[in-house]
Amino acid sequence: MIIPQKKRKINPILLNVLLISGGVHAVALFILGSITVYKYIIPDEAQFEEPSPVVEEQPPPEVKIEIKQQPPKQQATQNLRMKQVGNIAVSAVDVNLPNMQESFTVSAGMGGFGGGSLLGGTRGTLGIGMSDISVFGLKTRAERILFVIDANSQMLTDAKGGLKSYKIIKDEITDMVGNLSAGTLFNVMMADRRNSKFFKQQLIPAGQEVHQQLIQWITPINANARNAGLIEGDRGVTSEKLQTLREDANHEDILWAKHAGNDTTFMTQLALEQDVDAIFFIAGYHRGFERVRRRLTEREEAEWIRFSTSQKYLDQLAKHEEEVPIMQRRIDNKMSRINEERKKKGQPPRVLNSRWGIYSDYRELELEWETEHPGWRPTYYLESREIEKYFKKVVDNLYTNKGSEKPSVNVILFLAGDEEMRKEWEDQLDDYTDFFRGKYRIIRGLDEIKEARSSSNTKN
Repeated sequence: MIIPQKKRKINPILLNVLLISGGVHAVALFILGSITVYKYIIPDEAQFEEPSPVVEEQPPPEVKIEIKQQPPKQQATQNLRMKQVGNIAVSAVDVNLPNMQESFTVSAGMGGFGGGSLLGGTRGTLGIGMSDISVFGLKTRAERILFVIDANSQMLTDAKGGLKSYKIIKDEITDMVGNLSAGTLFNVMMADRRNSKFFKQQLIPAGQEVHQQLIQWITPINANARNAGLIEGDRGVTSEKLQTLREDANHEDILWAKHAGNDTTFMTQLALEQDVDAIFFIAGYHRGFERVRRRLTEREEAEWIRFSTSQKYLDQLAKHEEEVPIMQRRIDNKMSRINEERKKKGQPPRVLNSRWGIYSDYRELELEWETEHPGWRPTYYLESREIEKYFKKVVDNLYTNKGSEKPSVNVILFLAGDEEMRKEWEDQLDDYTDFFRGKYRIIRGLDEIKEARSSSNTKN
């Protein structure tokens, strides 16, 4: 017989404890779950930057492109072979890179170059025509060279060796031109006070053909004592105009007077205006930056007019001028006797200095006037420092302001054996060549000029 079990009654206190514990756990679980969800599941509120303003642009214009079918590429040549090439002859071309704002043409060895051509215009060469230069022992290195030879009759005097010495000078220059590098640009100018004669209108490239042309051109110049010097009006002889600083007061003074210092200054500026790297003067007279005769002030001019219009001055001048043709006949007669004696000895005719015409000749022949000249116009000078400042402006205008260096200017001064050369004159010549980064040399007479030759041994 099965005895039924009695149902156990739950203790009411225990039940309450369980219910309270369960409630507490439920509340705690809810709170922890809320914290977790807030921290890890709900993202932070996003932060946005204010966008930069947008500039509305117009769409580009419509472009139509025509696509052409490209021709098929040729297959590379197979079995290429290399063959050694010997010396390649290149025509004498000097390359100048012109300013792109200038029009220009390309020429080579053609002559007559335009101001903007690659051979005759703007500077900035590549140096492919650089040559070593040596003239009577003075050396430099350049690619644009001007040789200036004094053609005045004073270069042909007996004390300097006469026609023989002058031929040596011409040979020295032609030999140097014949030894220039292909592409070196050069020109030769004969100078006689303010008169000049250029071999070519502008610098031209050196080469065998132009070398022969130069020999033919220079040979007749001062080859005859009876036809010495450059005479304005003869073929090719001109009196050039200086172009630089024409409004400058010193420029006008240089042109105003026919004086030795003015002539030297004139020829220096004319040479600088040829756009060169190096200049060689072979001259019978050169004292560097010497004094230049200037124009008279109004007061000085008034004093001269008052003196030169006085009756005493006019009477003496008239009497002197009557004697001028008589003095010229005396000079001619004495020269005839001298040259007759020289002819018997097999010597060439004598050449007088004649720098100041009859007034140089009568002194050289030791003649005297019956009535002296009553007096010449008074002379006032610009000092050497003023002339140096003027040439600083000339160089800046022609070279420095265009990014080029001033050329070297070199002087070979050819004097007679006993010709006077004061220390102050040589100091002036030294200052002059130093200013232009050049050198000078003084050579006296035929024997010295023979020994001084150096062009034929200069190879490029």
